[in-house]
Amino acid sequence: MNTVTVTASKTYHIYIGSSLLSSLGAEAAKLGKAKKVCIVSDSNVWPLYGQAALDSLENAGFQTVYFVFHAGEHSKNASTWLELLNTLAENQLTRTDLIVALGGGVVGDLAGFAAASYLRGIRYIQVPTTLLAAVDSSVGGKTAIDLTSGKNLAGAFWQPSLVLCDTDTLNTLPRDIFQDGCAEVIKYGILYDPSLFSHLEEKGLSFDREAVITRCVELKRNVVAEDEFDLGSRMKLNLGHTIGHGVEAKSHFAVSHGTAVAIGTAIVSRASNCADCERILSVLQAFGLPIRTDYTAEELYTYTLSDKKRSGGSVNLIIPKAIGHCSIVPTPVEELLPFIKAGL
Repeated sequence: MNTVTVTASKTYHIYIGSSLLSSLGAEAAKLGKAKKVCIVSDSNVWPLYGQAALDSLENAGFQTVYFVFHAGEHSKNASTWLELLNTLAENQLTRTDLIVALGGGVVGDLAGFAAASYLRGIRYIQVPTTLLAAVDSSVGGKTAIDLTSGKNLAGAFWQPSLVLCDTDTLNTLPRDIFQDGCAEVIKYGILYDPSLFSHLEEKGLSFDREAVITRCVELKRNVVAEDEFDLGSRMKLNLGHTIGHGVEAKSHFAVSHGTAVAIGTAIVSRASNCADCERILSVLQAFGLPIRTDYTAEELYTYTLSDKKRSGGSVNLIIPKAIGHCSIVPTPVEELLPFIKAGL
């Protein structure tokens, strides 16, 4: 097992390794005071790992309730969020109690936002069961739901109290969902770590999971410690996301997050004439990720204008110059359309 410690507005540990789910109750008990725990999960993950999570928590002496919603990005909305809040209230969870997010990025975002807003904030534990959640969304405290106008437009910064990443849960992921998470793994290599990128080039989908997840989490830990509230250097983590979110929104979320990020990364790499563009495109393809979209530049531009990272008349694009060297480039809105066209 590997341990990474995040020091931000709250200090917490991230445990990464095999057979960790059974220790959920014992680790939750170390946080102190809580009597009740609400497990939040979705219809895909709950049948696989719900009972194990319940057993671990109950064996540690917790009273448990659970909230399971239909899997998919379309459930990450205000209606589901309010339903979860009402579930917490009806079961009389208090400020000293806990929420456990058992699932992928949608579960973590929704449960985290409920934790941030219920009783003005209660503690929560992230138990990521997808690669994407393990390396990215479970770490750093970004929580959100989607609005009809765009993705993640309502949310809060609310750090978890613990992240428990059991790598065994990745074994039950469908291949396409695992590949989806690989887009975020590749992102970390492009942004910060040529050695990580080279490892991915060499190993492909057979990369060392525990080591790679740990490295990605370390890199994100460093960024969060420097810029917890996404006002500066943390913006770099949005590589491929601004245009990628446009792909997601245009597809009405039929295109998955990782797939959309891969497309967005390919577009900005081509449009910026990145020195390592061909290496980036080759790795994305080697991991089974797309590098093209059938959507027009005009369609993507329209949805990109609703992106939460827009600031007045400009959008902060993350531009890869070479592997390990990326820049935050404020781009006037009127220059965004030709930029997208150049990258298609």
